[in-house]
Amino acid sequence: MKTIYNVKALCVVALLGTTATISAQEDTSKKQNLEREMTLEREYDPTVQDASKVNTLPVIKEPEVKKMPIDYANFTIAADPAKEISLLPSGNIMTDIQYNKRRGYFNFGGGTYLNLNGDLGYHILSTDKDQLNIWFSHRSTNGKVKYLQVDEKVKAKLNDNMGGLNFKHNFDKLALKMGVKYGYSGFNYYGLPIESLTPITSSNPTLPAADMETNQVAQTIKANVGVESKADAPVGYLLDLSYTNFSYKYGYSKEHDAPSEGTFNLDFGLSSGFGGNQRVGLNGNFQYFNYSLPSELKSPETKDPSTYFDNFAAATLNPYYKIEGDNWHVKLGVNAMFFSGEQKKFMASPNISADIEVADKTVLYLNADGKLQSNSMYDVNRINRYANPLERLTPSRNWLDGILGIKSGVAPGFWFDVFGGYKIVSNNYFFVPTLAYGDKDYFGSACGMMNEIDTKQLLVGANLKYSYQQLFEISLKGVYNNWTAEYSDKYSETDLAGKDATAWGMPEMEITAGVTVRPINNLSASLDYYLATGREARLGEKNVKMDNINELNLTGAYNINDTFGLYLKLNNVLFQKYELYYGYPLQKFSAMIGVNINF
Repeated sequence: MKTIYNVKALCVVALLGTTATISAQEDTSKKQNLEREMTLEREYDPTVQDASKVNTLPVIKEPEVKKMPIDYANFTIAADPAKEISLLPSGNIMTDIQYNKRRGYFNFGGGTYLNLNGDLGYHILSTDKDQLNIWFSHRSTNGKVKYLQVDEKVKAKLNDNMGGLNFKHNFDKLALKMGVKYGYSGFNYYGLPIESLTPITSSNPTLPAADMETNQVAQTIKANVGVESKADAPVGYLLDLSYTNFSYKYGYSKEHDAPSEGTFNLDFGLSSGFGGNQRVGLNGNFQYFNYSLPSELKSPETKDPSTYFDNFAAATLNPYYKIEGDNWHVKLGVNAMFFSGEQKKFMASPNISADIEVADKTVLYLNADGKLQSNSMYDVNRINRYANPLERLTPSRNWLDGILGIKSGVAPGFWFDVFGGYKIVSNNYFFVPTLAYGDKDYFGSACGMMNEIDTKQLLVGANLKYSYQQLFEISLKGVYNNWTAEYSDKYSETDLAGKDATAWGMPEMEITAGVTVRPINNLSASLDYYLATGREARLGEKNVKMDNINELNLTGAYNINDTFGLYLKLNNVLFQKYELYYGYPLQKFSAMIGVNINF
């Protein structure tokens, strides 16, 4: 399933290689968390290139649906690529900068709620040997939103900035890649404070005290360097080393410091082909998480499982074997994974895939995988910036993430994918409202997290797309999710161990639809629709139903010439009221006008 809104959304803005487009989000899941973020670059995802023969399976080309992506400047919450919900209102950043041979691009837009978007990038070097790109992106808002539970408005502030530098040099037999980026995100915990186990209603309108004015600050510094072989190398190899430092400015309040997290990451891979149609390989990943703690968290009495941060390592090895025929491919492998530290764990999951042509341009496919999730500070922030900055999550174990489907492009311009999947996760987690501290000096509205929840998820869905020349494209996707959850045996509240739980915040049904038309050359208009139903929130010991997400967005763009373009975006034109997380409402209706410049 794709991702949390990312409930599919704040986003991926990227400039890599010769791409002059900044897009948001890695649609991406394992547990459909309503998650989103502003990812301001396409993450370097190293893989070992297969040096095998040309794929002989039919080309089932998905129609290019060049719709104007939805842009939401109001909230740029992280959207984990593994999540299904990725179109929630703040999930996507759209610059609408089409590929252009110009070296640079500039995008700026402004609108209601004091929403501001800005993107700037330049190709310093762009040759067959060397590519050097510099980029910067900004998203901010400073408008008021209205709670659904009480008749009161609150200012939702956001100031997201990220910039970076990417370099690539192609040698005769390998490529060297290097990059750095810096991210600064300022925001306030504006969510509705919850003071009792009973939901706040119009008959109980008093809000408990909580600091909803102070801006929390999250900063990210990342650097990477790596080498990888050419795609046609007889022996494929990869080595990539990166370091990420993530930190919050404040802990429970502006009077308390928060821990910082340093992550060393090593990706490597080696593969070799033989017999003309076979390949063996080994991929691996090693991570080490190091925490720098403020003084108040160092004393022995604060060694609470929910707040204590210990250093730990995680490692994954993936040996595999591939074989292919004229109309089929098979990969057989296993993921062997290990966590050190207090959460020491070893697990193994399948890593297999297969596809076969069953009819003309129609392929039946199967994928089954599994992995460990460290649930680090950085990971959680990418999913939900409003999560409690001092609440620690234990690692999750995805034992199985399997999907079976059939896809076809047999009709000109038409493409479909029908699929079903099943996922098993131990120590899963979900975001829930936190009882307010009752003190205006504390972040009483920060989202809590229910950890140590074992889940099983059954999903079925279909994805349809149709494109007619360059005149119009349509797309429709529907996914039904059936969740079962229970408190694990290790749950801290022993009276709940083994009892039924709920996949809080997860939608039961998701529908995504889009239509794009181009009546004349340089003009396009798009309608994008997203529906998510069946979400529940946990208030104390009770579950309450959350309002459905029912959003329709309109985007129009006109390219005056190769240099200048204009766009207009109307978000939530149905004036619907709904929340990202319980107590965190989104902007009702917003409009933005902007300009794109290529230079």
